[in-house]
Amino acid sequence: MTHIDPRAFDEFEAVGWELVAVRYYELLSPITGLAIEPLLDAAGIRAGMRVLDVGTGPGTAAAGAATRGAQATGIDIAPAMIEIAAQRHPDPEFVQGSATELPFADGSFDAAVGNIVIQHLGEPERAADELARVLVPGGRVALSTWDVPERSPLFAALIGAVDDAKVPPPSEVPHGPSFFQFGEDDVFRALLLGAGFADVEIGSFALDFPLHSADELLNIIAEGTVRMAALLLVADESQRAKMRASLERRIEPWRRGDGYAIPAPVKIAAGTKPGR
Repeated sequence: MTHIDPRAFDEFEAVGWELVAVRYYELLSPITGLAIEPLLDAAGIRAGMRVLDVGTGPGTAAAGAATRGAQATGIDIAPAMIEIAAQRHPDPEFVQGSATELPFADGSFDAAVGNIVIQHLGEPERAADELARVLVPGGRVALSTWDVPERSPLFAALIGAVDDAKVPPPSEVPHGPSFFQFGEDDVFRALLLGAGFADVEIGSFALDFPLHSADELLNIIAEGTVRMAALLLVADESQRAKMRASLERRIEPWRRGDGYAIPAPVKIAAGTKPGR
């Protein structure tokens, strides 16, 4: 079994997101933001609630909660993300901090959400425990993550292209939890049950990833992500050419006019803190 040093992994992620914050906001947040409304629905966000958005990034989910009339707070490990979020959205409060050490008192929130963030944490179980701690009894949590490659043509194409190009694993990336572990319903359900949540439900949201070309996808990954970017950046020129050619073949079934709309489904897990 591969040893995971969660602190080293989290530090790698934190440094990485600080560096790519602007490009993530520009390139990826318009796409990941498509999952926010169903995420807020799963958490039952409505007017008057105190809502925590964990891994807020550029603040889109917190802003969505505020639009519904909630009192929203967003937290992110990367100061650059917090700066972007605060500049874009004046209503929510944004603070810098870790999902595994939330700087809030017990029972501070009525609901909590985290959009496409749980797979980026070295200790997701600890984060789930923290979310349970800061919620009131009866509070709702909803988390989203990418589905597994077997059900996600986008990620199947990416992983297949990397394999075709024989790109080696990047040595500078600390070992961490599987990127797709929570795409499995039983694993996602167990995460929330293990933190004490009840009435846990797992749903799926159909998201299409819009693209103009394979090169655009590779650019988005290289400039707007952390762990996946490291995988692409170790490739040499020949491997990148093979990756591009493979990716072009693999995404062709999803051509729509002069571009592509590639399915990249999202899993959403929701549960309730018992006690009310």
